[in-house]
Amino acid sequence: MNHHNKLNFSEVIRAGIFITIFYISSSCAVNAQINSIILGRPTDTSMTASIMFDANSDFYLQYGTQSGIYTDSTIVSTAASGVPVVVDMGNLSPDTKYYYRAKYRASGAGAFSASPEYSFRTQRAANGTFVFTVEADEHLYDYGDPTLYQIACNNVAQDKPDFMISLGDFFGDDHYPFTITSAQVDSLRRVYRPRLGSVYNSIPFFICQGNHDGEKMYYLDTLSPNNLGTWATLWRKFYYANPEPNRFYSGNNIAEGNGIGLPDDYYAYTWGSALFVVLDAYRFDCDSASDIVAKPNGWNWTLGQTQYNWLQNTLQHSTAKFKFVFIHHPLGEERGGIVPAQYFEWGGKERNGNNTFATHRPGWAMPVHDLLKTYGVNILFQGHDHVFAHEIMDSVTYQEVPMMADPTYIKGMVNSSAYTADTFENSGYVRVTVSPSCVKVDYVKNYLPQDTGAVNHNKEVKFSYTIGTCDTTVAPNGIRNIADGESVRVFPNPTRDMLTVLFPDNPKNYQIKMIDALGEIMLETNNNYVDVSTVPDGIYFLNIETDRYSAIKKVIVAH
Repeated sequence: MNHHNKLNFSEVIRAGIFITIFYISSSCAVNAQINSIILGRPTDTSMTASIMFDANSDFYLQYGTQSGIYTDSTIVSTAASGVPVVVDMGNLSPDTKYYYRAKYRASGAGAFSASPEYSFRTQRAANGTFVFTVEADEHLYDYGDPTLYQIACNNVAQDKPDFMISLGDFFGDDHYPFTITSAQVDSLRRVYRPRLGSVYNSIPFFICQGNHDGEKMYYLDTLSPNNLGTWATLWRKFYYANPEPNRFYSGNNIAEGNGIGLPDDYYAYTWGSALFVVLDAYRFDCDSASDIVAKPNGWNWTLGQTQYNWLQNTLQHSTAKFKFVFIHHPLGEERGGIVPAQYFEWGGKERNGNNTFATHRPGWAMPVHDLLKTYGVNILFQGHDHVFAHEIMDSVTYQEVPMMADPTYIKGMVNSSAYTADTFENSGYVRVTVSPSCVKVDYVKNYLPQDTGAVNHNKEVKFSYTIGTCDTTVAPNGIRNIADGESVRVFPNPTRDMLTVLFPDNPKNYQIKMIDALGEIMLETNNNYVDVSTVPDGIYFLNIETDRYSAIKKVIVAH
């Protein structure tokens, strides 16, 4: 079987082939005997490695702070064929680069062989600069292209990020939710191991749950214990080391039955000058069984009271300069970013504009979006819609992350109408550079060799923006003037009802005034999502003032 073949879920189900796909030939394989090493759960003093072999093996890991010199090692462990073993490299120093390798042999068989050397970083200091990457909606189980995904993995490796966060729809279990077997759920997780092992042996890998990954309360609650939700959780934990609550990570500390234990589904940690919060939109506690549906919408529950309280506490008590939140989609399974974020659990409003949040979420301090705004979240990273889109509501950036391996490049553009700004086609990932005072976000494109040319270039940066103080050049009065406001965008223009003001950074304080041709102020707001539905048709000027620069934009209102 050629490793470029698609991992077609429906064909696998029909053919009953669940074992042979485990060992698809792949350039991702580490060597002839080690199936894969995947890092996870990095802290300031430890790193976890999940290592799997294609035969019964003895092994240990050697590590140190200089390439080729290994001053520490783990104890010798035994691994059964095809069964990953989790090993912690401990007693590490914070903010330090480490090098490591595996020494291994067939069980009881003579001398140990050595793997290639890999590396990783422990938790960065608050004054350090680092890179992390975000991918979403891999979909290799249906139309994602494995060859393009490998190209994307290689692109990520060149960026040398401290870690990667996947935003879900990684495994694809829910196409046949009531007939799927545990063996099939197993195979869909195992098949990624050698592919991820080509890169994530040196880049810790974090998983955020997607709607197609099978771990929904709807499945967990309805057919326990033999159900998709239970199997999806157990096999995900078997193959991948997501964080569990400890002194370094906070998260879900409620153990579940059927052998699951802690589900390792939502968690938070601090790295450098940033707080990272990964949410689960599918496990929740709720008041009524009627809220447990296959596809949440309207006031159906998503986060649940316990996760909401944890999120509020995490954001409120973080002193990090920057705060990032990650979720597969912000509200139910709707398309879009800032538009659906105005409604229901996320924004508090009904479709008719009435705010009924207190009725539907008694005991909650405020809607989720207001929570993000109040406690200074800079970027919400989301997936689900298979495009790149960049929007801002209030002071919160909503960053839709594109597909990693869409060989058509346009698969998700059918969802582009759900977004209001900066929407681009697949394929690619998001690269984020964080310094003590600045965040730079790049959309990095992935292309197949046959699709590159004069226009398309693999690893080109399609779109970028910054948050914070990224330019130290200031005017004599201390206010940075950005090319007379050219970097501030206002759209759509003309408009009939709403205007979005998009800033090049992410100012904490700003004021927007709409002025008519006679100099009269028509409206004044500190919200970058401006309602002009009651403003008469005509030409107006938006006077935009932040604490660092000003801009004037001409806009046309035409109902």
